[in-house]
Amino acid sequence: CLDRPSSGAYKFDGQEVSDRDFDKLASVRNEKIGIIFQSFNLIPVLNVIENVEFPCLMRRNPEPTASLRARVHKLCEDVGLGPYLKHRPDELSGGQRQRVAIARALITQPELVLADEPTANLDSKTSEQIIDLMQRLNQQMGVTFLFSTHDPRVMQHAKRVVYIADGKIVEGNPVAAASGH
Repeated sequence: CLDRPSSGAYKFDGQEVSDRDFDKLASVRNEKIGIIFQSFNLIPVLNVIENVEFPCLMRRNPEPTASLRARVHKLCEDVGLGPYLKHRPDELSGGQRQRVAIARALITQPELVLADEPTANLDSKTSEQIIDLMQRLNQQMGVTFLFSTHDPRVMQHAKRVVYIADGKIVEGNPVAAASGH
């Protein structure tokens, strides 16, 4: 729901979305899809709390502030950001920024989270914690995660791995096949 298809059509959640205007696509993204960008896309003038709660404030009917703040605090604790709630993005490490991006994608309680290299800037311990959190959300709340990743730790936890080479889905791991493994 960020781009329009050059041909054909697509549905999300059983509804045609390829013909919707920008505002309606933004609403679909805000209500049903969380996006974890590899480049974070945090708002530089906002602190951690404000960056995480921002998508919820853009909703047509935002939830009460106290309720939202409580969820933001809990989610930030879950991803290891508790001590950094008042920090702005330029005061955080790359891994901390990635955790803010993850929390922001999850705060809207989306049905689908699209994650572009979500563990790329994290150490192995934090990566495991984030993967565990995502698995819990998948199991407890039915959130579907779709990862674009090169991280074998993420792939080990996946229910399904699809390999893409030269823009096409391929059978098996093309890297392993090319190296003879």
